[in-house]
Amino acid sequence: MDFNFEAHQQFSLPDRSFLNIFKRDITKIAEAAGFSATETGRVNLVVMEMATNLLKHAGTLGGELLVKPIFGENGTAAGLELLCLDNGPGMSDPQRMMQDGVSTYGSMGQGLGAIKRLSDFFDIYSQRGVGTVILSRIYQKKYIPKSAARSDKKFQVGAVLVPKAGEKVSGDAWGLRMSHEGAYLLTLDGLGHGEHAHEASLTALKAFHQQPKLTPSQMLRGIHAEIKKTRGAVGAIAHWNAEAGNLLFCGIGNISGRLIVPDRSKSLLSYNGTLGMSVPTTINDQHLSWERNNVMILHSDGLKTRWDLQKYPELTRHDPTLIAAVLYKDNTRTTDDTLVVVVRATE
Repeated sequence: MDFNFEAHQQFSLPDRSFLNIFKRDITKIAEAAGFSATETGRVNLVVMEMATNLLKHAGTLGGELLVKPIFGENGTAAGLELLCLDNGPGMSDPQRMMQDGVSTYGSMGQGLGAIKRLSDFFDIYSQRGVGTVILSRIYQKKYIPKSAARSDKKFQVGAVLVPKAGEKVSGDAWGLRMSHEGAYLLTLDGLGHGEHAHEASLTALKAFHQQPKLTPSQMLRGIHAEIKKTRGAVGAIAHWNAEAGNLLFCGIGNISGRLIVPDRSKSLLSYNGTLGMSVPTTINDQHLSWERNNVMILHSDGLKTRWDLQKYPELTRHDPTLIAAVLYKDNTRTTDDTLVVVVRATE
């Protein structure tokens, strides 16, 4: 399974004069990831189509491109993930707009169709009054996975992680450890932002991967003990078991979470405190059911908490990274690092 914990680089395109800089900087990311000239050319075509869409449809309403390398199991850069987020009017029928020759703006209407054809994995979500989010993953030829959707027979996971504007690193982080019938997911927010927050989260991630696979509350206690020399972090661990149909959750601090089931949502509750500084004497795990098509969403306080999935009909059917990107687009505070992780049970 291919999981990518890297932060996204954020690119804004306020007007056409930034287009060459936009293209140049993303080309550098592709080249650094080991893309050949031909493969980089394919990335450039997708970037130009996305940029054209932003300029046409987002305009003064705003939009951005998020880009990050995709790494394989051996740590080698295997591809690029590109997310195009625009706050334009949106489309009532995005599938029709992907047909060549169809356009709401009287152009040739080849943009969305071209992006899909050039991508190894493609997904799109658009609604009138909501805007549009496009997800494209492009792999080097030798690394194209059998399933570019990065799915697993038991669950799918995706994330958007964006540092605060002006920062090179993020104080937010996340990690995943597989268990026999499921996985452990850790989400973190180092106090503040910048290098010291980043260091706190990295230290907590290292401790997470070294902990025995116990309950979330026990693992958080172990992490707490290991990061006392850092500035501290808030964090949460979720552990799901598809065979048993259960989900255990424990959080310390203001990591927010919800479990979405077909007819309702349930908040995932965290204790007051800070890992590495002070945690309650007694902490317990929240026990919930974990069934096919359940969706769990965890995020740092870089995302506003009052988001409502009812605003986005059928969004939960899409790739988890696309779900995270839609929530990020409409709810990021922009004043802090932002992390949104989405997990969907598929079995």
